[in-house]
Amino acid sequence: MGVQFMLLVSRQGKTRMKKWYVPELERDQFRTIREVTRIVLGRGPKVCNFLEWRDFKICYKRYASLFFITCIEAHDNELLALEHIHHFVEILDRYFGNVCELDLIFNFHKAYYILDEVLMAGDLQESSKRVILNHMSEQEAMMSEEQQQKKRG
Repeated sequence: MGVQFMLLVSRQGKTRMKKWYVPELERDQFRTIREVTRIVLGRGPKVCNFLEWRDFKICYKRYASLFFITCIEAHDNELLALEHIHHFVEILDRYFGNVCELDLIFNFHKAYYILDEVLMAGDLQESSKRVILNHMSEQEAMMSEEQQQKKRG
C-alpha cells in the first residue's frame, strides 16, 4: 500500500500535521493541502469516507475535532487505509491518554515520531501498539537521561 501523504486538519481547516512520503515541492504541498482540505471539510458527515481525487484516492476519518486524511494510490485498498488511520489514532490515544488537538499542537514532535514508527516510506512499518509505545518510552528515557547529564555538567 503506497501512502502518498497524511494530513491532520482541524474542523476550522487548520493543518495540524502533514507528512509527505513522495517528493513534492513546498508550494505544491500547500496547494494540495488547501484543495484536499476544502473537499473533505465540505463533505457531509453521512457520506462515504473515500473519494477519488486526481489519480489517487483520499481516505479520511474524523475523530473529535480533527480530520485524519490520507492519500493512497488508486489501486490500493481504502479499508486498509482507514485501518492505518485508526491504528495511528489508537496509539496517539494510548500515549497521550485520550488525545486531543492541543496534545498534537504542543507535542507535535512526539506525534511525528509516532507516525514515523507506524509508517515508513508510506508503508506500514509496525503493527504492534505495544512495541511502538515501548519505543516511545525508551526515547523519553534517553531524553531525560541526556537532560540530567546536561544539568550535571
